Amino acid sequence: MRIYTKSGDKGTTSLVYGERIAKNDIRVEAYGTCDEANSMIGLALSYVKGTALENDQAFLEIFHRVQTALFHVGAELSTPAGKEVKWKITQEDIDTLEKTIDEWDAELEPLKNFILPGGHQAGAGLHYARTVVRRAERCAVTLDEVNPLAIAYLNRLSDFLFVAARMVNARLGTKENNLHQA
Repeated sequence: MRIYTKSGDKGTTSLVYGERIAKNDIRVEAYGTCDEANSMIGLALSYVKGTALENDQAFLEIFHRVQTALFHVGAELSTPAGKEVKWKITQEDIDTLEKTIDEWDAELEPLKNFILPGGHQAGAGLHYARTVVRRAERCAVTLDEVNPLAIAYLNRLSDFLFVAARMVNARLGTKENNLHQA
């Protein structure tokens, strides 16, 4: 299979089932932003190499599930309205995020004020991925006929990434920076 097709050279791209739309269409922005978030999660995870989290199989497995589910959200968003979706987000996907959020949040110091994104490179990357997921969610809610579970998944995923960033920073001994109010 060739990597380049030249079919997008005139500013259009193909959705699932072959329908062509402009590359600046909000649908392309929505699934492209999911792809961007997934790449950022991958980058953040690359920073756990050489740390205590590198061999934490439960940690790595949940992120594998998250990245796979986020790929599925992108597939849903790249499927034209009215067409069958090949991969669908389920309530189980959302429940998995919620269960993990609750488990990891129980390990953390309760928040007393806002924190600034940052910390260990892996934690900072997860904070960044969170903001990209929020943008994907804002794009996705403008689309017609989107699986409401896909929207809910994006919403919960941003919460998950916030807690994951905090948990990574805590487990790797990196102090969070609190917002200083003027």
